[in-house]
Amino acid sequence: MTKDVEVEEQRGGGEYSAKDYHEPPPAPFFDAEELTKWSFYRALIAEFIATLLFLYITILTIIGYSHQSDTTIKGNTQCDGVGILGIAWAFGGMIFILVYCTAGISGGHINPAVTFGLFLGRKVSLVRALLYIVAQCAGAICGTGLAKGFQKAYFDRYGGGANFVHSGYNKGTALGAEIIGTFVLVYTVFSATDPKRNARDSHVPV
Repeated sequence: MTKDVEVEEQRGGGEYSAKDYHEPPPAPFFDAEELTKWSFYRALIAEFIATLLFLYITILTIIGYSHQSDTTIKGNTQCDGVGILGIAWAFGGMIFILVYCTAGISGGHINPAVTFGLFLGRKVSLVRALLYIVAQCAGAICGTGLAKGFQKAYFDRYGGGANFVHSGYNKGTALGAEIIGTFVLVYTVFSATDPKRNARDSHVPV
């Protein structure tokens, strides 16, 4: 259990602040000025490319595993292929790499749920949130299209690598799992970008 330590810093004029961190001001609700900046369009391109690569790699990983473990094909067994753990590593590894590459450009959202959550938290403006979501959806469509274009037969045979409700579970359970998973994702993003984090973890040697 950790104890929060607040450090008083003297300001000009003799006033003291109890905060040992800097809280950035909330983003404006509607900031049309962003549309005039090249950095904003560069961020949109980064979100588009990152989402494209994420969908392309992960969908092909799922399709490849489905083909390698397809027991209707002679010589295949359920133990062939990268397995569920390999698919998880593909998703986690890709999101790690892409967030690392784009965090300094666009914030590394790569997910409309993350963008929407940051908009509700007043971290991004409405203009940025909407255009980020458009860029992410466009990137996802193009990434899926590339996967289908390169592996059309396998893509059609294995349903494009799309999620489905497994036997023994109903749609309500699947919906609950998706809600919980998305909550954990957005919660992790907010925790990792909290300005208090660096101040409170400053005693941890890294």
